[in-house]
Amino acid sequence: MMNAPLAGIKVIDWTHVLAGPACAYYLGQLGAEVIKVERPGRGDAMRHRGGSDQAQASAGISTAFQTQGAGKRYLAVDVADPDGHEVFTRLLCTADVLVENHRPATLERLNLTERHTRATNPRLIHCAMTGYGRDNPMSNAPAYDVNIQAISGLMALTGTSDTGPIRTGAPIIDYATGLTGALGVMSALMARSQNGEGSFVDVSMLETAFTLMSSTITDFRLTGTPPQPRGNAANSRSPSAGTFPCWEGYISLGVNEDAQFHALAHAIGQAAWLRNPQFATPQSRDAHREALVEKLSAILLTKSAADWEDILLSAGVPCARVRTLADALDLPPAVDRGFATRGPAGFTGLPFNVDTAVSNRGPSDMGTDSRSVLNELGYDEADISKLMKKRIVG
Repeated sequence: MMNAPLAGIKVIDWTHVLAGPACAYYLGQLGAEVIKVERPGRGDAMRHRGGSDQAQASAGISTAFQTQGAGKRYLAVDVADPDGHEVFTRLLCTADVLVENHRPATLERLNLTERHTRATNPRLIHCAMTGYGRDNPMSNAPAYDVNIQAISGLMALTGTSDTGPIRTGAPIIDYATGLTGALGVMSALMARSQNGEGSFVDVSMLETAFTLMSSTITDFRLTGTPPQPRGNAANSRSPSAGTFPCWEGYISLGVNEDAQFHALAHAIGQAAWLRNPQFATPQSRDAHREALVEKLSAILLTKSAADWEDILLSAGVPCARVRTLADALDLPPAVDRGFATRGPAGFTGLPFNVDTAVSNRGPSDMGTDSRSVLNELGYDEADISKLMKKRIVG
């Protein structure tokens, strides 16, 4: 087993909700020591909301919090208090990376902008995660995943003209932003290994959403054609690609190439289509897409999606039946590769395998490691007791 890529790197996770904590979580899975900093009292708001288990949320350990809470140490400190600020400053002096997702105005008020933090520790990688990034009139605007899906144009592409805009069923912008931040931090660490200097990583949720729509944006900018909501039609615009109802369930077809259409036609018993002038070439199929979709839809309704999936996959046709999450997690690639349990303490992992050991430490209560972290920063027991008595540290 190889050494963890980030072994020996200390990350301060001064974030809340999903995107920021996820970024620090991913860095922890790559071997970094992650110390999560929360304000004494309520802590990260996500402790108390998210997920379907209200009892755990009430106890301050919601399933949404647990998702990216494992593998971390927990320090509770009031950064706004002068003594708490001193604790945080000492911590920054020992750190390699700071991940935070506070508005710039908040950082300015606390004297913790990238200008302040990198003056404290010139080798620090300061990763700031906000809705709209720095240096624009919306830099201080608050934003959540659902807001970014709306403002980015992504929501307007989802659904149909009948349904209106629909958000995705999971907070994909939050987790994509977490991955974006982790990539930025890794890049900055690589640069530091060469020049010895820290840097500022400015992560925008909006730009992350735009990145997820890269080909759509390119097409719009080059052609001027406004994208329209396409429901379950494929991005390729091929008439033989998309999601179709079956006798039972739905099947998603990815039939975009001519060879794939030939395989489809033979698999569904319609080899005659290949001699039909309307369907014989990609151009003719596109010109007669309504007729093709009508005929293909009628055939797919004669069997269940499960049956069609077996038939089509055995013929080499790209397809997948629509599954529930429970069904998806039972798929061989999910079970054999262990995504849902490969992370710290058996939580979800990175979307790739790295041959390194991960922490077995589960999500903790707020302030679980406050005393040990303060000891490492040079505070003696009398100092720690004083800070805890004043509720500056929890």
